[in-house]
Amino acid sequence: MSKPVLGILTLYLNERKALEERPIYEKMIAAGKRLGISVFVFTPQDVDDSGSVKIHAMIYNPETKTWSRRWVRLPHVIYDRCRIQKSTRFQQLLAFRKRYSHLTFLNRPLRNKWTIYRTLGNISAFRNHLPTTKLYQSSDDVTSLLRKFQTVYLKPINGTGGRGILRIDRKSDGTFLLQGRNHSRSIVKPTRASRNRLALALASWDKRGDRYIAQQGLDIKLPNGRVHDYRMLVQKNSVGVWEVTGCAGRIGPQRSITSNLHGGGEAASMNSLLRQWIGSAAEIAKIRETAENLGISVARHLEVTYGALCELALDLAIDRSGHVWLLEVNPKPSREVFKQAGEKSVYHKAILRPIEYGLWLYRQKKESRSHKSISQTLAEGNEHRSSAEVIEDYS
Repeated sequence: MSKPVLGILTLYLNERKALEERPIYEKMIAAGKRLGISVFVFTPQDVDDSGSVKIHAMIYNPETKTWSRRWVRLPHVIYDRCRIQKSTRFQQLLAFRKRYSHLTFLNRPLRNKWTIYRTLGNISAFRNHLPTTKLYQSSDDVTSLLRKFQTVYLKPINGTGGRGILRIDRKSDGTFLLQGRNHSRSIVKPTRASRNRLALALASWDKRGDRYIAQQGLDIKLPNGRVHDYRMLVQKNSVGVWEVTGCAGRIGPQRSITSNLHGGGEAASMNSLLRQWIGSAAEIAKIRETAENLGISVARHLEVTYGALCELALDLAIDRSGHVWLLEVNPKPSREVFKQAGEKSVYHKAILRPIEYGLWLYRQKKESRSHKSISQTLAEGNEHRSSAEVIEDYS
């Protein structure tokens, strides 16, 4: 009997074939070996389909802790870890997905922030948890939001890690304070703009041709002035059911408008951060229940809308009244926030779950094919038998 095989599909970061999450892949491959499923890593560049399709896969040996290359066949299931790039490598990914769309993927691509916002906004149960958001087309979209809200964020619709985000605060003297992070995640020096100069300041922001959304800002500054939010990881478990794996807090560095760990943020347990922010144990329990129900419901809805998913990260904000807000959804989440927050069991579970789900899905597909084969055999045999003879088989 052939051993099930899972391929982790990723993209090289550059032409030197650097990989972003190699330590995570090593842990996943080791976990797969313990569970009885072979795991390898590959990119679209490693696929040779000039004849019979084969992959020059990256193979990790947990015993020797070494990597090597080996030619292998297409895997039974594919775990897609590819993030958006502006590169030929990303175009190769799109071509691979199109050519091999018949394969079993654990997860399919999600749409951009604006499309996801509109998709969720169509559901009344989600609407109250979504900050007011507009597709940015001109400075008027920002100024109209600033009439209602003291703070507005400009975000790239495909951005990750806090890159290219601008925050605009309406001050009591009628001016606007602009703070942000450039596309290298560096903190940009704050500037002030008058009402008449705001449009010019927005036009000069380094957008690099990206489309942006303008979004209602929330009061999420801790007493020390640092912003904070929460990263919730929702994953399919070992029997294909959505569960909340964990939720941890993130605290941005001084003078930062974002809390992303890659931008210098710090991690903390959700409960410890909520105790600072809310205080009441009963209220904290209620907030966590609301957040977890929201996470599961969002995952289910997006999977029905866009196709197969196995995990999602939800970035949540909780305001002073305890209301839970969904800031954005990330289909290719990192797990490091749990490790840095000291939640090692959650971190290990977050690594293990895609492997467990991949193994379960492989078995489900195999069982389905087996039943189909048996049904076809019976049907073919029954063509030459009387109805009485067929009934006897099930009595």
